[in-house]
Amino acid sequence: MLNIRDYMELPYTRIVQEMNDESGHYFYGRILELDGCQSTGDTIEELYESLNEAMEGYIEVKLENGLPIPKPEKVDDYSGKFNVRIPKTLHQRLTIEAENEGISLNSLVLYKLAL
Repeated sequence: MLNIRDYMELPYTRIVQEMNDESGHYFYGRILELDGCQSTGDTIEELYESLNEAMEGYIEVKLENGLPIPKPEKVDDYSGKFNVRIPKTLHQRLTIEAENEGISLNSLVLYKLAL
């Protein structure tokens, strides 16, 4: 069984966003695989420090209560391909937009998904 330190060394996916809203300027981060494990900081360094503290607390609570802790996702576990069924009218609109931009439909969809 892994302990807190073991989990903290695993390559979890950290998602970081720079925020500017009614609260001001700050950084928001979360651990993708650990639902609800998130934090904020005024600087990137502060964010990483507080996110690590949040992660440590998250893992500690899970271990104390005998609850499962998800392991990090491996990129190798994914092929990079998936099929999506969409309405014909959306397919038409996207194809026309891609043609107008001079790019492939796949490139356009990839761009839109990455936003």
